Order: sequence, then structure tokens, then C-alpha cells
Amino acid sequence: MTDPTPTARAADEIDTLLPEVPLDRRGFIASSLGAGFAAAVLPVTAQTITTASDGLVAGAVKVPTKDGEMPAYRAMPAAGSGFPVVLVVSEIFGVHEYIKDVCRRFAKLGYFAIAGEFFVRQGDVSKIPEIAKIMSDVVAKVPDAQVMADLDACVAYAAATGKANVDKLAVTGFCWGGRITWLYAAHNPKVKAGGAWYGRLVGATNPLQPKNPIDLVARINAPVLGLYGDADAGIPVDTVTKMEDALAAAGKKSKIILYPDAPHAFHADYRTSYRKEAAEAAWKELIAWFKANGVA
Repeated sequence: MTDPTPTARAADEIDTLLPEVPLDRRGFIASSLGAGFAAAVLPVTAQTITTASDGLVAGAVKVPTKDGEMPAYRAMPAAGSGFPVVLVVSEIFGVHEYIKDVCRRFAKLGYFAIAGEFFVRQGDVSKIPEIAKIMSDVVAKVPDAQVMADLDACVAYAAATGKANVDKLAVTGFCWGGRITWLYAAHNPKVKAGGAWYGRLVGATNPLQPKNPIDLVARINAPVLGLYGDADAGIPVDTVTKMEDALAAAGKKSKIILYPDAPHAFHADYRTSYRKEAAEAAWKELIAWFKANGVA
């Protein structure tokens, strides 16, 4: 018997940390993406950014997974092919208008951007008005292993379109998606670069979320840029420092930028947490990071 490929070996290793769990046999809760912003974030602020879709192919798609078709949002340039791929991972509010707009922003820069609705088996977060209820009734029930498989499915979907170059693969995510970004960089050895926006790094674990980013540092395959705020009440600076120390000790090329006076969700332009200067600076750093690591 021949040795498995490096990709297969890495996948086998990470599967021991993120064991497969049975999927919800009710199937998918929703068959399509919601419109507008999630109920829990309304009303949105006046500074909310809207990126036009002119010059783009942008809209809802269905991504085949092993147990059904997952709704997703895809945006890419209208002309050309071979676009580098960015997987966009949402906050707890799912693929609402902000995440769709982020995909369009990437597409304007020449990327094939895709955001899967990773909560679709457990519930429709777009219609739940209370953040606490979103967390307890939906997000807490989403297995990390399920999300890793769904992200793999998004990569396969991108490759199947004939428009994307999955050899140039990046992942970025916000809040909940920031944590997932670190995990996926440890899961998929084909990832070239990651951008984790204020994702949790340490904390309690359970059978569905068995590891935190700091537990997987040794297995991180791609350089990840962490974008964090030093005024984030939910992610203390000392936890960011612990992650920086762990990355350095493991000899990883990942790095973390800590933005002064920036709270949690400082990139979320539709919320009062938005900090324009920090958000714009961090976005520029992220795009430069992707380019420097071969995703352009």
C-alpha cells in the first residue's frame, strides 16, 4: 500500500481532533438565504456600506454537501476565470447582507468569494431577534466538524464552476467566523492564507467544539493574520498574547495585529461597534496579507 498524500494525512490527523458527528436528520432548516440584515442586528446604522454588484456575478447558490444542498452566497467578476478563492465565514448572524457585501468587496478585487450558511441544519438565525437565543438554540449546537466539512464543500463547489483557482485559497471570518478561520487553517493544508477577525482563541470546550485555536497552533498549515481590538470586552488582550506566544513558540508565520481602542466587531459597519479607521486599516492589511501569501 502506498502512503496517503500529505493532504489525506493532514485531514486524518485533524479528524482525530474534530471527530465526525451525526448530522441533524431533520435535514436543512431553510433552503435559501434570507434577505437583508438579520433580525437581531436591526436597526442598522447610517454608516452601513453597500457595495454595488455591477461588473460582478453575485447571488445565492446551492453548495452540494454529503447530506443535502447548503445555501450560500457567491460573488466573482463577471468576466474572466481562474479567480483566487476566499471563503468568507459569518458571525453568529449567518449570511445576511453584511456578509454578502463583504463577498462583493472581494469580488471587486478579483476574487471568487463564497459564504456558506453553516447554521442551516440547526436553525434559521436570520429570524431570531435575541442574540442569546441565537447562541443557545443554534450556534451552540453546530459541530466544528460539520463546519469544516461544509467549508470543504464550498472549495469543491468553487472548483467545479470552472471559474475559480482553488490552488489560490484563502479563508476569512468574523467573530464566530474568526475562530473558525483558525480551525480551518489547521484543517485544510491547501489553504494559503487566513484572516481571522476577532475570533475567540481560548475558552471552554465540549464534544461539538472540542478544540480552540490555541490548541491547534502546531497544526496550522497556512499563515493567518489575526485582526483584534484591544478594547474587545469578549476577547481579553491576555488571550491574544497567549496566542501570539504559542504561534512564536511553534515557529508559525502567522501574526496578530491589535488595534488601539477598537472594540469587538470593529469591522461591522452596520453596527455601533464599527470603527472606520481601524476597519479600513485592517482590510488593507488583510488584502496585502493574501497577496503576500500567493492568494491574488
